[in-house]
Amino acid sequence: MLFVVLLLRTITRWIAHAALAGGLGALLGILPVWLATDVFNVFGIRFNTIAVLWVSALCGSLALAALNFRHSKLWRKITAAISLVVFVVTAGLGINADIGLNRTLGSLMGISTAKEIRLPEITSPSAVPAGPLWTDWSPPSDMPDKGLQGKKHVPATVSGFVARDAGIYLPPAAQVTNPPQLPLVIMLMGQPGNPDPADIASVLDGFAGKNKGLAPIVIVADQIGPGQNDTGCLDTDRYGNVETYIIKDVVNYAKSQLNILQEPKYWTIAGYSNGGQCAVSLGAKHQNVFGNILSISGEEFPGAENPKATLNDLFNGNQAAYDAQKPTHLLTKTRFKDTTAVFTVGANDTPYKPAAQKLYQAATQSGMATAYQEVPNAGHFADALQGGLIKGFDTLYPRLGLIP
Repeated sequence: MLFVVLLLRTITRWIAHAALAGGLGALLGILPVWLATDVFNVFGIRFNTIAVLWVSALCGSLALAALNFRHSKLWRKITAAISLVVFVVTAGLGINADIGLNRTLGSLMGISTAKEIRLPEITSPSAVPAGPLWTDWSPPSDMPDKGLQGKKHVPATVSGFVARDAGIYLPPAAQVTNPPQLPLVIMLMGQPGNPDPADIASVLDGFAGKNKGLAPIVIVADQIGPGQNDTGCLDTDRYGNVETYIIKDVVNYAKSQLNILQEPKYWTIAGYSNGGQCAVSLGAKHQNVFGNILSISGEEFPGAENPKATLNDLFNGNQAAYDAQKPTHLLTKTRFKDTTAVFTVGANDTPYKPAAQKLYQAATQSGMATAYQEVPNAGHFADALQGGLIKGFDTLYPRLGLIP
């Protein structure tokens, strides 16, 4: 409606001027997107066609609104000013809907709207099943149909790292009176991003619905902090002890607060995009903790989208120290006898496919049992995340004893 009001005026040749301004604005709007994504690779990704069209439409609309400030009455100037805000918000929501990673307005703004989750009290450890869970577990009649998700503060007792509350997912089988011990997934999201369990919860609810309520318990940990920093999942002077936070604080919290199987075979470090690189690096360095790795559209190495800044920010200009933390180097340092690694990437994600393939090959050569899967018709956003989780757990469910 605002666009129509701005478009219609009685000034001679107004429509021609408005069409010219809007058309030029729309065309010029594509230019910075092309430069940022295709030429300079500012974001490390390419926008989908729908997102580019939203940017183009926004710039055309802004040009039309700006034109309405010229030779116009006060009410039209006010309308144009209001339209500027409405157009920006609408385009932002449209782009976010296309990307699909922020399901709520709070998530888009980095504000957690998740409720505090109440964890079942562990009075005594459940008996470890003699065989795989899928053979020994019979769900009670009162087991819920869906998993439970929320947030929980994980104290940074050892690391001191300032992290946002972690997301928690409890599958249906974890919510009954005498629950079985279940596998654990520590999930790390992208940067920028939020420790939101919604995506992995929706995927695991689907798996649980087909497999007697069985799914891993999940902690979505915060590896980037409230400042949305690319920490590399490392202990650094600039961003704090992130690796220690995950390996000590989050791991200790899981062992003490969650009814989980304790062997590395049942523990998975998973991540998407920035978190995917973290998953590979942490899995390679801590095979005594994690027996499984799931990298979804993961970066090739810390700060791969801006290596120069990462070299200075995280390594104080020490190139040798930087190279030593790259997953391809970490995977050559040792042999892996009982680690499963799954690498997924969107089939249309041109910038990230070479990274996934390179890491997959390095992991295979290191002795890991590996799988590489492309998500059809997916780019780098929600379609790749959802599809990657599905393909990843298709591979990992037998390994975790949840299906034959």
